[in-house]
Amino acid sequence: MASQFTVVFLILSLSTVLVIGEDHGFGRILDMKLLGLKEEKLSHFQFYWHDIVSGRNPTSVPVVRPPQNTSTFGFVGMIDDPLTLGPKVSSKLVGRAQGFYAFASQQEMSLLMVMNFAFIEGKYNSSTITVLGRDSVFDSMREMPVIGGSGLFRFSRGYAQERTHTFDPKTKDAIVEYNVYVLHY
Repeated sequence: MASQFTVVFLILSLSTVLVIGEDHGFGRILDMKLLGLKEEKLSHFQFYWHDIVSGRNPTSVPVVRPPQNTSTFGFVGMIDDPLTLGPKVSSKLVGRAQGFYAFASQQEMSLLMVMNFAFIEGKYNSSTITVLGRDSVFDSMREMPVIGGSGLFRFSRGYAQERTHTFDPKTKDAIVEYNVYVLHY
């Protein structure tokens, strides 16, 4: 009886490892189908990012100011910027860019960008695309990696291209066009 139990236990244990994946102690390889992951899709999103630092209701606020002896190096700003279909802030709102940026170069105007594109429209409502990368603001076109997301964008990857649409040197307000390419399930 005990030997039959042992044999059944071993068979069940082996089949569990085969179904769930190979066990490495702290991690294991999983069958993607068990997580509901199917064939990858490539999606393209185009929208405008409105970074508003002026006025009574800014969408970007300073969190850390740089030391007095530097220009912008060390500045950190928290953002909750609108994402719209067109370049006017009154265009249809499709989401918000939430996160922060920091001036990360002592020699040039270069930002470390860390943000979630949090969508509020259609089937993408409540899903996010996460971007983390370097933004050399004076380059005509920049690219940053998509490092993940949530909701419909779990396990996603890709890249975001950005071009400055307008920048007001007096107010420091900026409108940037984003084209985001995302591989997701």
